[in-house]
Order: sequence, then C-alpha cells, then structure tokens
Amino acid sequence: MPRPLWTGAISFGLVTIPIKVVSATENHSISFHQYHREDMGRIRTRKVCEIDGEVLSQEEIGKGYEVAKDRTVPVTDEELDRMPLPTAKAIEIVAFVDADGIDPVRISDSYYLAVDGQVAAKPYTLLRRALERSDKVAVAKFAWHNRERLGLLRVREDAIVLHSMRWPDEIRSPESLAPRETELDEDEIQRAVQLTESMALDDISGFRDRYRDALEELLAAKSEGKAPPAAPGEAEEEPGKVMDLMAALNASVERAKETRGEDATVHEMTPGKPRTRKKAAPAAKKGTAKKTAAKKTTAKKSTAKKSTARKRTAS
Repeated sequence: MPRPLWTGAISFGLVTIPIKVVSATENHSISFHQYHREDMGRIRTRKVCEIDGEVLSQEEIGKGYEVAKDRTVPVTDEELDRMPLPTAKAIEIVAFVDADGIDPVRISDSYYLAVDGQVAAKPYTLLRRALERSDKVAVAKFAWHNRERLGLLRVREDAIVLHSMRWPDEIRSPESLAPRETELDEDEIQRAVQLTESMALDDISGFRDRYRDALEELLAAKSEGKAPPAAPGEAEEEPGKVMDLMAALNASVERAKETRGEDATVHEMTPGKPRTRKKAAPAAKKGTAKKTAAKKTTAKKSTAKKSTARKRTAS
C-alpha cells in the first residue's frame, strides 16, 4: 500500500469509520532539470530575503498575508491549528445525491480510503454496500492543509474513493466562451452523430501516453550516444484553407469504421433536408447560377447547330 497521505475517520451519521487516505493515481510524467548550457551545471532555486539578500532555510520562513501594499500580517502554524475546524480529522458526510447530478468540472484529485484497523472493517463495508444499493454518491466535507474542502465518495470495485471537489464559486461560467449561434445542415448533424456511433467504445483502458513513450525513446537514445529516432512524417494542411465540413465528416466516419474493422461504406445523405435555420444564399452562389445559365445557353446553341447540320445533310 502507498504511504498514507492523511489519517482520520469517515463520519456517517453516528457511525465513525477509521480510515487512511492514499492516492488513487500515479504521475508518470517525465520531469527535466534546468542546467547551464556552457558547463552543464545544475540551476537551483534559492529562497532569498529581498531585504538583506540572505539565503533562508525552510525553518526561517513563515507565512504571511498581504493586506495592503508594504503591509503583511504574519500568521503562524500554531494560530492556524487553533482555529475551530470540525472536519480537521474527519470526512463528514453531509448528503447523498445522484451521481448524474455532479458536474464533472468540479471533480479534482482522487484518493482511496483504506480501513485503519480491524474495527473499521464492518462500518466501512456497511457504507460501501449502502452506496452500491442506493446508486447514490456521498457529498462530504473534510479539511486538509488548514483548508476545508468539499468531497465526493463513491464505490470503485471493493474500495471507497474520495474525489476532492471545487466549491461552486470556484467554477467559472462558460457563457462568454460559447460560440455565437451557428447554422448547420441537418445532414451535417446526422453525419456527426454517425461519427460518434462509429467511434463508440465500451472500454478505454487500452489508451497509452504515446508522447511519453516517444520521450523515453529519445532519452534512451541520447544516453547511449545514438541519434534520436526520426519523427513520423505527417501531412501538413494548407494554412487558411476553408474546411469542407461534410467531406471531413464523411472521411472521419470512413476512417473510424476502417480502424474498427467494419464496413467502410459511407452512404450518401439524401439532399434537400431542412436546415435548422433559414439563411440567405451567399453571394458566391450568384456566380455559380450565372455559370449554370451560361452552360444551358451554350448547350441550346450546340443543339441548334446539330439540328441545322442534319437538315442540310437530309436535303
């Protein structure tokens, strides 16, 4: 088991469940150091006092809150520990809600809750069974690092998982980011739905971090004094090129079906279906109409010439 990050208890009504909190995820990202290019010396961050220029150790550094320019109020760890915080050593369940009612944007880090001693086994199992049978998730409050947080408890296999959540006022509104109303053909919408069905999966456990794999190959090659592996060539799109949305959707559906080993036939959509909104014909189509009329005129002239030639031949 990983090293516990926090120990305390789950407060479930009058039931108390001693638990240990361990991280539910691992970070496999590759990190780099900063170095001096001239002599490969490491570049390190030093904490220096801006008044006397001295380098300080962690024991010499305290907390402070800037209430105004050039005025900072110091706050000690002892003062923070003495603050009344009911959830300091407990994960207090305050409500049970449907899982669909939780906005995924609010969910942050994830942790496993492990029993702390044999005495916790029965109430832990009781809470897990209750969550499973009710199809609910538990909303809880807890405190870490001198801050009260909001959490979500749910069941994953045989373990209870704690998801830390953001408070409602920490979520920005996306209203200003949404695009203005855009006109779409019904054909385009139907083809986009067909693309989602072609790309549907029941299990996403097979995905890998291909960038990290490539980075490991690069570092292995450089450490052995070999040339870095060549990057695969990719077709570059012309900058400023206008995208044909329907053509892109058709090609995407075809590629998705080929990837899944299905029939890659793409059926043409029936033309003339209603649009979501009416819109005036763009100016570019006027030129197209003129070209079409010119073609018809040319065709009529050609037919007339052929008819005249036949009459002369007959006479």
